[in-house]
Order: sequence, then C-alpha cells, then structure tokens
Amino acid sequence: MADEAKESDGCEKGKLSEEEMRENVVRLAFGGDARRYEEFCEVVRGVIPEGTAVVMRGSAVTGERWKDGAPFDADGPGTSDLDLTFVGDEVLSFYILDGFYLPGVHTKPLSEKDPDIAPDLIPLREKLVAMVNRPVNIQATRNFVMQLRGDWLGQPYLSMIGKVGDS
Repeated sequence: MADEAKESDGCEKGKLSEEEMRENVVRLAFGGDARRYEEFCEVVRGVIPEGTAVVMRGSAVTGERWKDGAPFDADGPGTSDLDLTFVGDEVLSFYILDGFYLPGVHTKPLSEKDPDIAPDLIPLREKLVAMVNRPVNIQATRNFVMQLRGDWLGQPYLSMIGKVGDS
C-alpha cells in the first residue's frame, strides 16, 4: 500500500528529512558543532549574489558515499569532501567557459581537479577548506537542473541558504 511506504514523519522510506540531512552535515562535517555550520553558511552568504540558493549534496548529507556505500570519511578524517551547489542564474557568471558541462546552465565543480574555473570563487573555496579541514567543491547550476536532480531523480540535497526554485 502507498501508506505503508511512508514513515511516521511523512517521509518516504529510505529518504532523509531536511532535519535528518542537516543533523548528518553538522555531525559529519562540523564535528557536531551547529555554530561552525552557521559560520560556514555566513561566509558563503557573504559572497553569493542575492537570490542564489545554496545546497549541499553527497556523503556529508547522506552519511555514505553514493558509489560504494562507504561511510563518510571512510578513508580517514578529512578525506570526504563537501559538495556545494550554488543555484541560480547570476552565480553562473563566476565560471569561465571551460568551467561548464553545459554552457550557461550547469558547471563543473570548482575543485582540486579544476582549481581555476571560477577565479572569483577561489578565495571563498580556500577559506571554506580551511574552516572544515577537508576538500570543498563548488558547482553552480540553474534551478531547473537542481529540481530535476533532486525532485525527479531523487538525489538528496540539504538546502543551506534559500530554497531551490525560489531564486
């Protein structure tokens, strides 16, 4: 029955609530310190264009790696990265043409692999890496792409700043 596929909190079985995802992120990436998480969000908020939503994806949200189910930081402390996605239109202008998977729509992550694709975001990334002592990747996309990935494909994400669809 459809009702049996729902948990008591109204979430589908196997899916995390926003609160559960936030608890995972605070526990795993910020050592259980919600204040550190809020400081991280404030640093990001100070750089992004108004109306940009920010989400976190990946093992910090779910507690396990998508590829093989290994737990967050399975390879040792600080080895799992944080995957941020900036969602909106204006934020795409931070990336050079070579920084896009789909020009004007969806970027590659600013990361150790592609460290120069968003020059104006490099200082932010460096500051965030120093704050959490682990790699931080920053990608940008339009609302419809994030909605497709999250709502239609079921890829979980935690809304950190704003809400997808509002920008």
